[in-house]
Amino acid sequence: MTVAQTRRPAPLGWVLVVTAVAALVVALDQLVVATALQTIHEDLNASMSSLEWTVNAFSLSFAALMIPGAEIGDRIGRKRAYLGGLGLFAVASAACALAPNIGLLVAARVVQGAGGALISPAALALLTAATPPRKRGAVMGIYAAVMGLAVVGGPLVGGAVTEGIAWQWIFWINVPVIALVLPFAAVKLDEMKGNRVRVDLVGLVLAAGSMFCLVWALVRSGAAGWDSGEVLGTLIGGLVLLAGFVAWERRAAAPMMPMTLFSVRAFAAGNASALLLTASLFSTVFFLAQYLQLALGNTPLGSGLRYLPWTVPLLVIAPAAGRVQDRIGPRWLISFGLLLQGLGLVWLAIAAHRHVGYPSCVAALVISGIGTSMAMPAQQSAVMTSVSPASMGKAAGTFSSVRQLGGALGIAVLAAVFAANGSDRSPAQFADGFSAAILAAALMAFLGAVFGLFAPGRSSVMGRAEGTGSAPAPATPAGPAAREGVGVS
Repeated sequence: MTVAQTRRPAPLGWVLVVTAVAALVVALDQLVVATALQTIHEDLNASMSSLEWTVNAFSLSFAALMIPGAEIGDRIGRKRAYLGGLGLFAVASAACALAPNIGLLVAARVVQGAGGALISPAALALLTAATPPRKRGAVMGIYAAVMGLAVVGGPLVGGAVTEGIAWQWIFWINVPVIALVLPFAAVKLDEMKGNRVRVDLVGLVLAAGSMFCLVWALVRSGAAGWDSGEVLGTLIGGLVLLAGFVAWERRAAAPMMPMTLFSVRAFAAGNASALLLTASLFSTVFFLAQYLQLALGNTPLGSGLRYLPWTVPLLVIAPAAGRVQDRIGPRWLISFGLLLQGLGLVWLAIAAHRHVGYPSCVAALVISGIGTSMAMPAQQSAVMTSVSPASMGKAAGTFSSVRQLGGALGIAVLAAVFAANGSDRSPAQFADGFSAAILAAALMAFLGAVFGLFAPGRSSVMGRAEGTGSAPAPATPAGPAAREGVGVS
């Protein structure tokens, strides 16, 4: 059973603030280095291939340790995991800022990713459990706005800090923010644990190994090539480990991730569409930063400022979409949102292909930002409200892992498309490769819209809010699914 708090629950506003701020810091650090890479290259005398690992090292450890991080939170308490992750993230951030060479910077980014893997699933599970069902859409809308703002705003923050102060401060800034959040989190958050069952060590190893190998193959595919032994070996190894994880979890007495969760339509549809949304979003953010600088000649700060048409809708639309989702359900918000995201990216690709400059991209960024803002909170709510409180940590870990895998997948796919259609030898050639790559990102968004059609509609949402919804029953009352509390709270 889930351990309930014995004192009066903390006000929802406090829970939202302390979890959202930490989620903002973690998400921001994924892409904050995008506009600072050239400066780091000059300061540390690092090769461009080694610079890639300032992004990849974080993504690898973050993705590989997300599900184990959720399991740790279920066992020691999600609040303890959250506080421990914050402390680890702060220490690693200071180490990044103090790194005298690229090797130590990459090592510190690995530790940052491990801290983030503890923070993200715990934060999402704590927030969902603290939110009454009738308010979950609105609260998830605010949380999604914060996450989206971090992803799209990362290049702006990185560019502003790099130009205005020094690149080290993109990491130093985390330390005082976390120092401010920690005491409030310690006081305001209530402890919560999952079911007390035997540790699924085999599942932990298989989950971490499969995520590590898959993300490694994806992030190395551009540099090494899809046909290289390194990429093929890790890709096949990752798929084999993933198949082994699924097979083990189906037969384990106390599974870390009950496979019955994926028989819940909202859980499966939310995760599938989230994979494709983040694949499209992260890859576009990554390549747009380079397009604005290499093809259009903007400075790091100027490039970051040009993300604002994409960023502003997240602040306005995502909270409103969350409130609407409480009434109409997630299905149409996910599908229509991803459709808009894809249409905006098609427009952006056409503008780049015609070499017409940034002004013609503004409307495209606004449309794409509106679509992203509609879909993100609906996906989070669909996944997190489809399981019982005891399984929220596992659901949050899976959802966070899927998003990380999606980000790595998207960047790998767009890198391959870019290489086949352009190069960085001239602004015009870069624009041609960028245009083709963004069309690929649009296709991923359109596919995500199709998966969104399988999310619940209004009637399913109303059933959950009234406590009448239920997930498919397990085969036997005493089965793993029953112990894990699979169902709808």
